[in-house]
Amino acid sequence: MALPVSCLLVAMLFSASCKATTFSDQTCTEKEANKTYNCENLGLREIPDTLPNTTEFLEFSFNFLPAIQNTTFCRLTNLIFLDLTRCQINWIHEDTFQSHHQLDTLVLTGNPLIFMAETSLLGPRALKHLFLIQTGISNLEFIPVHNLENLESLYLGSNYISSIKFPENFPTQNLKVLDFQNNALHFLSREDLNALGATNLSLNLDSNDLKGMEPGAFHAKAFRSLRFGGILDVPVILKGLQNSTTQSLWLGTYWDTESQDLTPAMLEGLCEMSVESISLRRYHFSDLSATTFRCFTGLRELDLTAAHLKELPSGIQGMNSLQKLVLNVNHFEQLCQINAASFPALTDLSIKGNLEELDLGAGCLEKLENLRRLDLSRSGIKASDCCNLQLKGLHRLQHLNLSYAESIGLRSQAFQESPKLEVLDLAFIHLTVRVPQSPFQNLPLLQALNLSHCLLDASNQHLLEGLRGLRQLNLQGNHFQDGSLSKTNLLQTVAGLEVLILSSCELLSIDPQAFLGLGNVTHIDLSHNSLTESSVDALGHLKGLYLNLAANSLRIIPPRLLPILAQQSTINLSHNPLDCTCSNAGFLTWFRENLHRLEDAEETVCANPPSLRGVKLSDVDLSCGLTALGIFFLVVFLFLFTILLIFAVKFLLRWKYQHI
Repeated sequence: MALPVSCLLVAMLFSASCKATTFSDQTCTEKEANKTYNCENLGLREIPDTLPNTTEFLEFSFNFLPAIQNTTFCRLTNLIFLDLTRCQINWIHEDTFQSHHQLDTLVLTGNPLIFMAETSLLGPRALKHLFLIQTGISNLEFIPVHNLENLESLYLGSNYISSIKFPENFPTQNLKVLDFQNNALHFLSREDLNALGATNLSLNLDSNDLKGMEPGAFHAKAFRSLRFGGILDVPVILKGLQNSTTQSLWLGTYWDTESQDLTPAMLEGLCEMSVESISLRRYHFSDLSATTFRCFTGLRELDLTAAHLKELPSGIQGMNSLQKLVLNVNHFEQLCQINAASFPALTDLSIKGNLEELDLGAGCLEKLENLRRLDLSRSGIKASDCCNLQLKGLHRLQHLNLSYAESIGLRSQAFQESPKLEVLDLAFIHLTVRVPQSPFQNLPLLQALNLSHCLLDASNQHLLEGLRGLRQLNLQGNHFQDGSLSKTNLLQTVAGLEVLILSSCELLSIDPQAFLGLGNVTHIDLSHNSLTESSVDALGHLKGLYLNLAANSLRIIPPRLLPILAQQSTINLSHNPLDCTCSNAGFLTWFRENLHRLEDAEETVCANPPSLRGVKLSDVDLSCGLTALGIFFLVVFLFLFTILLIFAVKFLLRWKYQHI
């Protein structure tokens, strides 16, 4: 009798249903409930009825709306932001936005506009940002002027505009940003500039083929910033800027344009204007000497990126106000070649991406006692014993970036010259710690430390000693012994951590007590490891985390782990080999119910069974109950079991009476 019963049980179990229903939704993506929606590139020809009337932010680019009228968006009267990029719009009719009183930003980029009605923008009470980039405009009179009194930014790049002179009735008084880059401007006159009523304006004239400018065209004008990028005749520009004031002046060229020579005489015009910040990117300085900088004495910032510099001349006078100096992508061989003593007030120095191997020397920056930020990243630095001699005198340094150096060796108290460091970036360096003690012992104020991809032995429990104030730690790409983060580890000395990155560390397991000392942590990234579901136990005491477990080896999440996941604020489980079978039914139900806290849900897909491989977890609805066949076998089993029980009782009673 036992054999038939066993067969029935097996048949019943195999008849359990494991059906999965998938769903697909090709409509707009909801980013914030009832407020923010993305309808990009869906081939739509009208506003979907599924969008609620309460929509405030709508991204509708790359659809098809050849003409828009007052009925097109009439239902969405709460719109604040509307992006209609490349919707093939030709006509914008009368009163199109008459009911959109809250509309703040309108993006019409990339539409071949033929006609905009005079009253097309009538309605918004506070339209502040208007994008008309690459719309084919050739004349500023094309833009309707009604209801633009509050306009703060107007973007007109990549059109065919030949004059920046606005019509008399165009309201420019509140403009803060005016972008004319890549147009057909050839000449600027004083009359053109007088039509701009705005003050403290950021004016972008990049990539226009300016052939001339009336001397003093900008006379008595004050700007926040002026950009003349890619315009090669620097003396003409500077003559036009005589007696003007600007906080920032950008005169650089681009990588796709030929580098131009600058002589000291060409820069004489800087003496006739007031400017705080200048960019001269990609210019070549002929006859570079101290006199080249004669008109730079009032500068606070100077950008000489990719200026073919091998050294800065000694004897530069009067640059006592310069606070920021950018010397990226040049050809210095030794740090002392920048003659730092000429810039005693520097607080920010960047020599990033140097094209020669940069020797840091000893005490080259010693005179920069006010220096707060130093960026020497991607400069081929090699230093077997760093960094006390190299940072000599930099007692106020707060931010130091040495990332992407060739190789650096650290000894005990390697940064004692800069005890006020708050941010230290040593990423992508062959970093050698030459002592068993921590090289960071004297940095109690350090808040952020990047040690990613440093080939470190992350099993050194003393590595981070002394970093009492550390809040952010990046150990990405380093390796732990045997691929395990043990109970006793280097994190025990940095109990104040808030952000911890352990991605791509080839981790196989995490001890349940590995994170016990991290009571303040709010962000843990464990992505791109080989962790299984057993390692989730280590997070049991932590709540409100941003938790990234993407690209691990999670397959089945047992019910006991769901409360740990449920107590976190944001979770990323994408790119794991997750099961979509009845053995994982509890997790799949939890997943669908918690989509609001899941990041990259679109990339979180099934790996098993093969029939559901690649299907989004959110589209899977398992039905794991008994089928009709299973119920039949269960009834038969219970019936046979009852008969068997009756016969067994009778047999026992008969046997009992026979032996009285």
